[in-house]
Amino acid sequence: MNLKIQNSKFKIQNVTIAITGSKSETNRLLLLQALYPNISIENTSNSDDSEVMVDALQKSKIKNQKSLRIDVHHAGTAMRFLTAYFAIQEGAEVVLTGSSRMQERPIQILVDALNQLGAEITYIEKDGFPPIKIVGKKLTHSKISLPANVSSQYISALLLIAPKLENGLELTLEGAITSRPYIEMTLALLNKIGIVTSFETNCISVSPMAISENQQPIQIESDWSSASYYYSIVALSEIGTQIHLSTFNENSLQADAVLSELYKNFGVATIFNADNSITISKTSNSKPHAINLQLNSSPDIAQTIAVTCFGLGVTCQLNGLHTLKIKETDRLVALKNELTPLGAKVEITADAISIEGCPNLEMKNAVIKTYQDHRMAMSFAPLAIKIPLEIEQAEVVSKSYPTFWNDLKSFGFQISEI
Repeated sequence: MNLKIQNSKFKIQNVTIAITGSKSETNRLLLLQALYPNISIENTSNSDDSEVMVDALQKSKIKNQKSLRIDVHHAGTAMRFLTAYFAIQEGAEVVLTGSSRMQERPIQILVDALNQLGAEITYIEKDGFPPIKIVGKKLTHSKISLPANVSSQYISALLLIAPKLENGLELTLEGAITSRPYIEMTLALLNKIGIVTSFETNCISVSPMAISENQQPIQIESDWSSASYYYSIVALSEIGTQIHLSTFNENSLQADAVLSELYKNFGVATIFNADNSITISKTSNSKPHAINLQLNSSPDIAQTIAVTCFGLGVTCQLNGLHTLKIKETDRLVALKNELTPLGAKVEITADAISIEGCPNLEMKNAVIKTYQDHRMAMSFAPLAIKIPLEIEQAEVVSKSYPTFWNDLKSFGFQISEI
């Protein structure tokens, strides 16, 4: 499905959008709920990735199954988290696979770590990549080391199953840690259900816990990554533009909450309201000539920031993005491919992107390829404030934000299928 987004001349004021729960928090809590059924969670994400987690975990509970095949499609968090989860399901035999792109995304670091703890995981086709076969076992070891600069999802996968290990887990991270906020999110959620953890210097320890006591439902905060597209819309709009978003916490566990600070650079103010909503407003047309950001802790908002800077004519240098090369697509290459025809000068390295140039406002029809990447579709959509767009494979947004296009329509974006 391709969508046409018309150049929008409307002024957005007092629009309210309800965003469902964070995919990152939801998928962590779904796994913990599978391990500790007394846990109750609310405001779960409606994303494809979370639906994959729900489906896989439900299948794992069906009795009298000798073997199970789980297809996670494009869901990276599901692949990593479920690898760890099934590794400790004693007696289970599971084949874990995914889309053709998923089978190009490495998983060896996690598989090696689990096998060192006593798991039995083998590769079915190419070493180091899905699909994998998992024979669930009791993991007998409790100490492991990993490079500190690996994907936080590998680290979180290990931490989530750690309290079910007989002696818990002691995890040493070697080198400079690049994904600390996501690790801290995982530990905070473990703490929330009563599990004792510590994170000192580069050593993380998680104590064992057999049963979680009954407790109040855990309210999942809405997804800050999804909020990023509204920050971009406000930044690219006129002074007075105002959007209300719910439900968000000022003391968020999510790394992408840094948006509220970063978008001050583009004249966007954030107010945290008493009802756990936020109000984001365009209060100034001031903007820097150039901006240099380190985004290793929040790489998921890099595409949004890149497009915002381009639309405002702000030269940007975005660093710390090495993980973007192994996402749904190579996101750095994809950004270069789609921004260059719009008039940008783009340079990329293994972990950074620099962008210079303003959009060609005379373009009649800018066509944006999405490369099966939800964030490509949503990060470019706000440019419709400036120029008409055609978004290819627009349905890809369902991976993280299924109602995105309907929400844009609800406050005046002119969107039609072509």
